[in-house]
Amino acid sequence: MISGLSDFKTVFFIGIAGTGMSAIAQYLAGTGKQVSGSDRYFLPAVFNDTRDKLEALGIQCFLQDGEGISQTTDLVVISTAVEDTVPEVQKAAGLNIPIIKRSELLAFIAASKKTVAVGGTSGKSTTCAMLFDILLYAGLDPSIISGAGLVSIMKEGRIGNAKAGKGEWLVIEADESDGSIVQYKPEVGVLLNVDKDHKEMDALMEIFREFRNNTQQLFLVNLAQTAARQLSQNASVDFSADPAFPAGYQATGFRQQGLVINFQINGVEFTLNTVGKHNMENALAASAVACELGVDLSISAEALKSYEGIYRRHQVLGKKHGVWLIDDYAHNPIKCAVSIEACQEIAPKVIAWFQPHGYGPTRFLRNDFVTEIGRVLRPTDEIWMSEIFYAGGTTVKDISAADLIKDLKAMGKPAFFVEDRNKFLETVRPHLPENCVLLLMGARDPSLENFARQVWEQL
Repeated sequence: MISGLSDFKTVFFIGIAGTGMSAIAQYLAGTGKQVSGSDRYFLPAVFNDTRDKLEALGIQCFLQDGEGISQTTDLVVISTAVEDTVPEVQKAAGLNIPIIKRSELLAFIAASKKTVAVGGTSGKSTTCAMLFDILLYAGLDPSIISGAGLVSIMKEGRIGNAKAGKGEWLVIEADESDGSIVQYKPEVGVLLNVDKDHKEMDALMEIFREFRNNTQQLFLVNLAQTAARQLSQNASVDFSADPAFPAGYQATGFRQQGLVINFQINGVEFTLNTVGKHNMENALAASAVACELGVDLSISAEALKSYEGIYRRHQVLGKKHGVWLIDDYAHNPIKCAVSIEACQEIAPKVIAWFQPHGYGPTRFLRNDFVTEIGRVLRPTDEIWMSEIFYAGGTTVKDISAADLIKDLKAMGKPAFFVEDRNKFLETVRPHLPENCVLLLMGARDPSLENFARQVWEQL
């Protein structure tokens, strides 16, 4: 039975190319574990960037045929997407090798360090990245396990979503989508926000309430967010970017000029090379945690001056023919709305393209997508969508992105549907003035990165 990190030395990940899996694999390799894994995206004689970067760290990668699992394997790790019928799972079971979920392993890791767990339906990856940068700048040599690649780590030739430091603090995302957040008992818990995503609000509130109760020493909550504020009971520290809710850490004076934001936290001036009021709120949360850990706000301000962002979170690909191209991971209603709003300070027109993922999630959030996106669109802005991304499996395909566009049109919004995203650029080109933002939004689809590059090359 595996009850902690000391109970195994060699570990095999099924689906190691996934963001969550690769992060833990890299972290464990950085602590001296013998790590290997397989993925369905690893094909013979076909280059795979993730495989290349994993193997550069000494993580051996295999085709998903069972070859990598043997009697010397102490532990097999699977994600929630891996079913019991997968041949590798059956082989591990036949060899009596313990099999655990990714979230269980992350809970073991969190228990082995002083952990800051960042929770909320939006902003987790960014807040984790900002906090990691601050603690690193302050000389604390932290570790991080994130849901997205930090540009600063990617520049080292890594995937960017994990790094094992020698310091005592570990920063992790606490994911509510699969309920795994309740498995952690962190020293420090952070609640950024609670918005409808994956689950109904009542279920989400119950999950985050348990997260709050499991936090061991310090719980920080965002008073500026309505639902999060309901869970502020027993919070050790609060933070807010809304003057109506004064808090221990208060962000004020937000200003955005192009691709730069400025604001103050408790009177200390901050300047970041990013966009959107939501990033002020993320920086506020990160700085509040760091301050509670002994890092002065002025140190946080200095650290975040050189913050380089994270992969596909308002990632600016460049400007061509007067058009700024920005790629973003936004995928729930609030994230899409906030992403569009953040781009509105850059140019007088924003053309947003969105690829929903999953028929079930799109059906569940249909009205919310329409309401939130419709709310933020200016008369000059436009929303475009291509068909829902289908990742496989059994599902009822009884909804289309065209249905969302139809709803938005009924609200009088400039909304357009292009079923095949490969025809998007040629269709939208006549709508592009010389001063606008072309914002690409979507998640879960691993080919979105290449799609963004394709749009940039052809723009």
